[in-house]
Amino acid sequence: MFLKNHDYVIGVDGGGTKTVATLADLNGKILKMARTNSSHLRNLGLEKAVENLAEAIYQVLKEAKGKKISSTFIGLPAVAEEFKFKKKEIEKELKKHKKISKIFKGRVEIDSDQKVAFWAGAKGCGLILNCGTGCVVHGWWKDKEAHTSGWGWLADEGGAFFIGQKVFQAILKDLDGRGQKTLLTKLIFKKLKIKREDDFLNIVYQNPFKIVPSLSIFCDKASQREDKVAKGIMVEAAKEAILAAKAVIKSLNFQKKKLSLVLVGSVLKSEIFLKEVKKEIKKIAPRVEFIIPKKEPVAGAVKLAIEELKK
Repeated sequence: MFLKNHDYVIGVDGGGTKTVATLADLNGKILKMARTNSSHLRNLGLEKAVENLAEAIYQVLKEAKGKKISSTFIGLPAVAEEFKFKKKEIEKELKKHKKISKIFKGRVEIDSDQKVAFWAGAKGCGLILNCGTGCVVHGWWKDKEAHTSGWGWLADEGGAFFIGQKVFQAILKDLDGRGQKTLLTKLIFKKLKIKREDDFLNIVYQNPFKIVPSLSIFCDKASQREDKVAKGIMVEAAKEAILAAKAVIKSLNFQKKKLSLVLVGSVLKSEIFLKEVKKEIKKIAPRVEFIIPKKEPVAGAVKLAIEELKK
């Protein structure tokens, strides 16, 4: 493909809470960034997710009048799972939004948000452990891929939703006298300004997808204050994440290789969680290099958009 210095690329990082799009030059310099609502295919459905995606792209396209978009790389949740073979459907839905038709004059690649996050910290072959609202591990070695977890809130062991559920259960056990007393009850009731049990239930059940993952923050705070229940939950979550990572490491025979492991997601900000993860993964893959990206994941989408032009 013949390129000019004023050609641009677009990188998009779709997520469960927001979609981030960027306009960049061929050196990777970001010229414009826009944020819209979630583009999670599983949670919103194809039409609504793509609508939010198209709006994010449109917001950065407005800065590229008279410029050619040579390549667009879009990373979306659930593309590594149930939407793996539906990329053509996603592209077809995206083409319905005429305001972004300009991007289809260049290359357009749709892949998983996991690949985007990995390339924000490394590139080529390696592994990503993403522990945010959910938990997913994805690895690449030459022409092979391996993937574990990432199956949504009913089965995302190790992520914030998993931790939040455990916190919710622990608080109710504390209140019922069925379980140990825990600092979690006091911390969360104070933060949410709760005085009665039924108020707690109302707040959680009316907005579980927002409230439940947020409880993980208090679990980490309580664990730092040596609360046994909270520490137990954080360690249990870490073990689940480790289990997922080990499965991918074994699948791709990474045990003895020099391995880049990119760590992303809010849960990995927990010291107790991160320490446990690093310790156990080192045992199975001693040559691992842990990478915590300094840039937002969308930077990986920009890199991948530029990489597409080399093919």
